[in-house]
Amino acid sequence: MHNRRARPTLRHVGQITSATRVRLLEIKTAPWRGGVWQDPRSGVCWLVVGGLAKGNHQDRDDFYERIKRENASGDPESWLPTEADDRLLKRETAARIRTDWELETQRLLAVALARVCSGGTDRITIHHPMPDQGMLAEVGLSVVSVREVDYEADEIEVEITPDSRYEGTDLFWALALRLLVSIHPPEQGWDRFRHTFSNIAEPGAFARRADELARLVENNDLAVSEPGATGHYTHREHLAAKSVRGEAVRALCGVYFVPTQDHEALPACVTCADRMADLPS
Repeated sequence: MHNRRARPTLRHVGQITSATRVRLLEIKTAPWRGGVWQDPRSGVCWLVVGGLAKGNHQDRDDFYERIKRENASGDPESWLPTEADDRLLKRETAARIRTDWELETQRLLAVALARVCSGGTDRITIHHPMPDQGMLAEVGLSVVSVREVDYEADEIEVEITPDSRYEGTDLFWALALRLLVSIHPPEQGWDRFRHTFSNIAEPGAFARRADELARLVENNDLAVSEPGATGHYTHREHLAAKSVRGEAVRALCGVYFVPTQDHEALPACVTCADRMADLPS
């Protein structure tokens, strides 16, 4: 005979009758019991108390006996979520919504990139993370495969046309970064003119990236950016604010990047250094 460990099944079995001062719904799995309180304002369910069913409900540490004692002479409202819990829930909910939105954006982009990676154009619509806020932006994706005698490359262009409500917002820049990182992870590889971003790669690079992106989508993983290998010179105006907001800046050499790294820990960009030296003192 083989022993098989079954996956615990969580069951909701109704209200805990001894909890009269704070209405609790009961859930159970194997010997474990839980009391769930539903916030009447938001409808959110909180697991506020838990324990084991013991001694045929005669044991002092039995889950139901504890609730009965607290209901009779204690303060069952102390189990309820605090303002700090509410704030944490809001942050966690916002993070989940943001992650789900980025995953959906990446999925749409993966489909579009697979269609155009060998040459062509496509457009996708990106909606706001909140379903009642409508469209965030239209994204045009174009790849040109150049095959000349002395030059072979795949050139890509990403044009982001935001809804006027969101142009220049943090959310717009979050979208831009998610698109660019998904297509070509190196942070310092993109060029920019207003809301149009371009890049050049070796032949077949975007087809290979389309395959990699499809695997990330299948595994429900987000693409990760690759930090730059050199430190660049750029104008100091608003540099700190742009670092905090994740906005990109233009280096003297022409590279467009988000300033997130310690430039002193990186070797200096030779082109930036040369152009810096040519500037009047």
